[in-house]
Amino acid sequence: MFGIREGNKAAARTVATIVAVCAWVAFATSTSAFAKEYESGIKWLEPKVIEPGEKCGDPPSDAIILFDGKDLSKWVGAEKWEIHDGYAVGHGHDIKTKEAFGDCQLHIEWATPSKVSGSGQGRGNSGVYLMEKYEVQILDSYGNKTYFDGQAAGIYKQHPPMVNCCRKPGEWQTYDIVFNAPRFGEAGRLVKPGYVTVLQNGVLVQNHTELLGSTYYDQPPKYEPHPLKGRIVLQYHHNAVRFRNIWVREIHEPPIASEHASK
Repeated sequence: MFGIREGNKAAARTVATIVAVCAWVAFATSTSAFAKEYESGIKWLEPKVIEPGEKCGDPPSDAIILFDGKDLSKWVGAEKWEIHDGYAVGHGHDIKTKEAFGDCQLHIEWATPSKVSGSGQGRGNSGVYLMEKYEVQILDSYGNKTYFDGQAAGIYKQHPPMVNCCRKPGEWQTYDIVFNAPRFGEAGRLVKPGYVTVLQNGVLVQNHTELLGSTYYDQPPKYEPHPLKGRIVLQYHHNAVRFRNIWVREIHEPPIASEHASK
C-alpha cells in the first residue's frame, strides 16, 4: 500500500507540473498575441538591388572598375606604368584616379616582388592613399622587420595593423578598405574625423580606426580642410609592386522617404 500511495503522489506531481507548464505557455501565447509590435517610425525606402560578384573579390554590379587588367585609362600619370598578363607594375611616379571619391569601399590586389631585395621600408614598398592624404601602407612584411605603424596594412605613422597576415613575397594579397571621410564645418573646423577599416587577405587588421590627420613621413599627422571627395593614389616607392583587380563602391546611407527625411 505504501508503494501505491507514493506512486500516486509522484503521478500527481507530474500532472501538476504538466498543467503548470501548459498554463504558462497559454499565458505567454496570449500575451504575445496582444502585444503591440515596435516600429521605428522611419519610413525607409527599398534598398537598391545589385548583383554580387561571381566569386570573392569580384566586383559587384554597382562597382566602378578602376583597373581590370587591360588598361589604366581611369588613372592620371600612368604613362610609365607597365601592364603584363592582367596586372600593372609601378614605374616612375605615383598615379591617381581621374575621379574623386569620398566615403567608399575599395578593393585592391597587390604583390611585392618575388625576388627579395632590401629590408625594412626598402622592401616592396608602396601605398594606397585615400583622398590623396590618408595612407594604408603596402610593404613586404613577411619576415621583414620595420616600425610597426609602417608595416603592411598600417595607417602610416599612425596605427599598426592588429595582426600581420602577409603572404610570402611574390604572392597576391588583397585589401578590402572601408573609408569614412572626415567632415569639416565652418572655417575649416573638423566636425568628424575620418575612419578606416581594412581587411587584408580576408582578415580584419584595422577596425574602424580613427584617422589622426593626413599621413606624413617627416611630421606628425594633422587635419587640413578639404572637399568631401578626393582622388585615390597608388604610390610608386622605387619598388616594382604589382596591382590587379581594383574597384571601388561609393557608400550611401539607406534611403529614407523624403517626407520623413525633411522632419
